[in-house]
Amino acid sequence: MTVRAAVLPAVGAPLEITGIDLPEPGPGQVRVRLAAAGVCHSDLSLSNGTMRVPVPAVLGHEGAGTVVSVGEGVTHLAPGAPVVLNWAPACGDCHACALGEVWLCANALNGAAGVHARTANGTELHPGLNVAAFAEETVVAASCVLPLPDGVPLTDAALLGCAVLTGYGAVHHAARVRRGETVAVFGAGGVGLATLQSARIAGASRIIAVDVSPAKEELARAAGATDFVVASDTTAREIRALTGKQGADVAIECVGRAATIRAAWDSTRRGGRTTVVGIGGKDQEVTFNALEIFHWGRTLSGCVYGNTDPARDLPVLAEHVRQGRLDLSALVTERIGLDGIPAAFENMLAGKGGRALVVF
Repeated sequence: MTVRAAVLPAVGAPLEITGIDLPEPGPGQVRVRLAAAGVCHSDLSLSNGTMRVPVPAVLGHEGAGTVVSVGEGVTHLAPGAPVVLNWAPACGDCHACALGEVWLCANALNGAAGVHARTANGTELHPGLNVAAFAEETVVAASCVLPLPDGVPLTDAALLGCAVLTGYGAVHHAARVRRGETVAVFGAGGVGLATLQSARIAGASRIIAVDVSPAKEELARAAGATDFVVASDTTAREIRALTGKQGADVAIECVGRAATIRAAWDSTRRGGRTTVVGIGGKDQEVTFNALEIFHWGRTLSGCVYGNTDPARDLPVLAEHVRQGRLDLSALVTERIGLDGIPAAFENMLAGKGGRALVVF
């Protein structure tokens, strides 16, 4: 069956919106009709080679939709079921999974090397991050499909597949923000806005959003920021001034640039926690001297997929949505069609907006 999709023909090449030949689900697979897919910065990282995956590929890893059909052996899902796609399914057998650290699963991205579909001329296509959500329909492993809890609009639920899980997990699992603490969030894109909402849910007393664009202030404050700082060489000084000259208890970096990571570290109080969520390139080197590491006593940690277990955390997030504590629609800055994805990539490069949502 032919469906329309956004194909990355080669690293660094423009996306092509074209028809692809998508097979029926085989054993252990599920076919999903997409309702929506989020345009995430990680997709841009795939297209420019910051993150390496086999190409040509169908991109898109943040999506939700409805089960169309299931392959042999799939018993926990049925046609018509609303679902969220999980781009990093845990294998349950590797060392990380045995430790309960499913977000570090060594085999989570093995599916990206498989053949997902073919172009009209027979060229094999891979699923960019397992799920190939930039398409009208997709076929994925059953482990990549999570039932959508009741009470969450199907279109907005696409954001639960990456941005919200990452932002929520960064606050509650990686940084472990405690009620009454001060939090600085660097970057007010899709993940940053989800992080701001999550810091509010955690009961942070002061939430400082930092972004290079003054135009992001309204979005950031709507998401829960109590203060907004335009990024500059004096960012750390401004954050200390807002926190009794101490610095933030927690700084969460959602950009993935060396300068931003360093600014987040410098904005953290003595003994505080700096958590890096953003995905940077190998050329983004951050330097520290031995004395400052000793003196400041700060903790610097990475964060993969929010250190979340999607199967465990998705019902929790759904409850926050139902209770009005988490507003998914507030993370969406524009709703576009499939043909609008290339322009959305350009907006991300320019640092505009929060999250574009492809609505099918």
